[in-house]
Amino acid sequence: MTGQDNTVVAAAGWFADNWPSLVAGAIHIAIFVVLAMVIRLVLHRMIDKFTQGSGDMPPLLRPLKERAQQLPAPQRSERRRQRAKTIGSVLKSLTSLVAYGIAFLMILQQLDINITPIIASAGVLGVAIGFGAQSLVRDFLSGVFMMLEDQYGVGDVIDAGQATGTVEAVGLRVTTLRDVNGTVWYVRNGEIVRIGNSSQGFAVAVVDVPLAHGSVDEALTVMGETAEQVVAEAPLSDDVMDAPQVLGVEKVTPEGITLRLTVKVRPGRQWATQRLLRARIMGAFVTAGIEPHFVRLPPKPEEEPRKPAPARPRANGFDDAKSSDLGS
Repeated sequence: MTGQDNTVVAAAGWFADNWPSLVAGAIHIAIFVVLAMVIRLVLHRMIDKFTQGSGDMPPLLRPLKERAQQLPAPQRSERRRQRAKTIGSVLKSLTSLVAYGIAFLMILQQLDINITPIIASAGVLGVAIGFGAQSLVRDFLSGVFMMLEDQYGVGDVIDAGQATGTVEAVGLRVTTLRDVNGTVWYVRNGEIVRIGNSSQGFAVAVVDVPLAHGSVDEALTVMGETAEQVVAEAPLSDDVMDAPQVLGVEKVTPEGITLRLTVKVRPGRQWATQRLLRARIMGAFVTAGIEPHFVRLPPKPEEEPRKPAPARPRANGFDDAKSSDLGS
């Protein structure tokens, strides 16, 4: 019998002795894989159920704080939908990672592979990846906490430092803004140091009205009466949350006086309120005969009369000689 035949016989004998354990190991591995897939599927279905509730508020967001309850219903629903969708995607990724990770470790144990060095190597590799992609990790973590705390959402007008505008989309890594000029800004969440949100709670319309030097008391009276009349009418009646407050003289300059009035309004309506109140108050000043503010330009200096040009000097009697030659 040749050496090759001996090898085949030995392999066949080993397989005959160990096939029960091989089959059992394969069955265990298949069970681990199927079990991980089933657990992942069940958890994903539960997350979808919590993020896509039939009501206006997804069940996933009910335990979390919401800061934009004054928004219109369509805008508020879109904000909640995107927030729930983003948080749900994070939870799905975490559940998939945990389920498949545990299944992978159990498979390695089934194959009699020592997993301790693998876990240690994975920890070192994770630290290296985290250090190399620290900006990406910072963006991701900032996005997660921003979502959980509901710092801003779709439809909010925010000042993100690098850009100011209306939020069009919120992601875990990037927030999309559109400014008043129509420019779309993509701001990384990790680069946002502070956020100024003009769409939460309430807003204050600050109305500064210029006025010439004159009767301040009369102007303040007209200003307050006009503001109360305007906020009681459409379209501001639904936006105003409190009565106008006349603060008085804000600034005095050589050219005139600036009066200030404030109105508490719904978030996002302060700019329209400012424009309308300013226009109506200026019109009321004209009707009441109150002199508006204007800039007095300094008088233009008078032009001095032009002096006659000096006579050109004669050079060495050349002109006289030339005249005598022409007369001869």
